[in-house]
Amino acid sequence: MQRPDFNIAEVNKIIRGRRSQFAAQYKENDPVEDSIIEEILENASWAPTHKLTQPWRFIVYAGAGIKKFADYQAELYKYRAEKNGTNFIEATYQKFKEQPLKASHVIAIVMKRTEGSGIPVMEEIAATAMAVQNMYLTACAHGLACYWGTGGPTFWPEAREDFGLEGEDMLMGFFYVAKPASDNWPEGKRDSMAEKVSWVRE
Repeated sequence: MQRPDFNIAEVNKIIRGRRSQFAAQYKENDPVEDSIIEEILENASWAPTHKLTQPWRFIVYAGAGIKKFADYQAELYKYRAEKNGTNFIEATYQKFKEQPLKASHVIAIVMKRTEGSGIPVMEEIAATAMAVQNMYLTACAHGLACYWGTGGPTFWPEAREDFGLEGEDMLMGFFYVAKPASDNWPEGKRDSMAEKVSWVRE
């Protein structure tokens, strides 16, 4: 194929303008079109991937499916507290049950290992993370509010079977997408790269 004619100014703009926005910043009861979610996921599939293992898998919760997910994580939280004898906090239970309902779509992020690939697990984690970055950039380019969270079932062993995880597979969190409640875009801040980069020239 012919080399694409990229617009570097627009590339810089979207990378540096990407932001996380959370449930309190969501416009409720105004869902994002599924076609945009499909575009977000299609762009995720173009992340770098060693040996083309494409380790990312996604489960999309939308409509009544979001309530199903919210109820699931709330009840699993309660079950774990009872089973492990840990402190059950009603406010946390209610947060698990209610916060996802503010989003338009919730996307579970799974890293699926390819058996016998010989690829270090770190590379597959990195590939999946880069897929999520593509999701972030696409969602923000559409002016949507989104964030990648690793709360709830992400690290709960009891959730592994429910998400079809085996061996070194990982649940890597959840990507929340919604229309923003405000036209104001969050400000960003980064330290100077001069403090983080060293050059070797000789």
